[in-house]
Amino acid sequence: MSRPRRVVIIMHQKPDADAMGSSLGLSLFLRKLGHQTTVISPTNWAEWLKWMPDCAGVIDYEFSTEKANAVLDQAEWIFCLDFNTLTRTRHMAPRLRKLPVEKVLIDHHQQPDSIFAYGISDTEKSSTSEMVYDLIVESGHAGKIDIDIATCLYAGVMTDTGSFRFPAASPAVHRMVAALEDTGMNHTKVFENLYDNFLENRLRFMGFVLQNRMEIFYEYNAALIAVPWKDLVRYEIKTGDTEGLVNYPLSIQGIKLAALIIDRDEEIKCSFRSKGDFDVNTFARTYFEGGGHFNAAGGRSADTLEVTVERFLKALIENSSQLQ
Repeated sequence: MSRPRRVVIIMHQKPDADAMGSSLGLSLFLRKLGHQTTVISPTNWAEWLKWMPDCAGVIDYEFSTEKANAVLDQAEWIFCLDFNTLTRTRHMAPRLRKLPVEKVLIDHHQQPDSIFAYGISDTEKSSTSEMVYDLIVESGHAGKIDIDIATCLYAGVMTDTGSFRFPAASPAVHRMVAALEDTGMNHTKVFENLYDNFLENRLRFMGFVLQNRMEIFYEYNAALIAVPWKDLVRYEIKTGDTEGLVNYPLSIQGIKLAALIIDRDEEIKCSFRSKGDFDVNTFARTYFEGGGHFNAAGGRSADTLEVTVERFLKALIENSSQLQ
């Protein structure tokens, strides 16, 4: 990109901190090189992400479809961050498929689509934010990382590594964090914005769900939290409020697989987490039209919550030997 370009950066639907942080970090960096950038999210995003530098400029495709399409039509480059299949962009997918513009992939999930002209899906990386950091450094522009860029990238890598406790938090990740700290970035403030930034109703929802909707299957070393739509309505749960809920059962001694199945009214959303050598990416792809990482994946179901739970239990039994 030797001359200024009109660049559009896209993330996956219902973006998490890594999707938003990597997209904003890349956008802020490319602007320093003279490019015109616009960040588009396929859907809305959690309130606890709106503090991020330049987040106010992100376009919600579902809310501002006409505006977003006009930007896409003028794009010279499209960067696709933190997803590797267009189905993860929801209603944007048909538009993106038709656009003749070359699409650049920066992602760390398994089994990418073949529609991307350039880029990489590197499953060895902790996060897409780490990959954006590597791109900046390896292009010779490490000096352009300022506090805002550092803040965005730190938020992404911290959340996707489980606050640096997952195996993906490699020595390279810690060296990256040290470099980001050197910019003057306030890591304590980032943590507070991400984890101490919820409303009371979310905490009460968490308590209710863990008490009333969690089942433990010790014979399979597994746990399930199944949340009906009425619970979301009762506690006024919004986008992002269930983030991290699936991880709680893994704190129980002996549990190797945790599943969260939520009735979102329009469809059933599934999240899977595992410890050790149980591959939830394959599990999600096989049974729930999903995928992701070896120890963290997601999926969906067009069935009712009850039928989806039955499917999960059947799949659990079929895979029980791998969980012993």
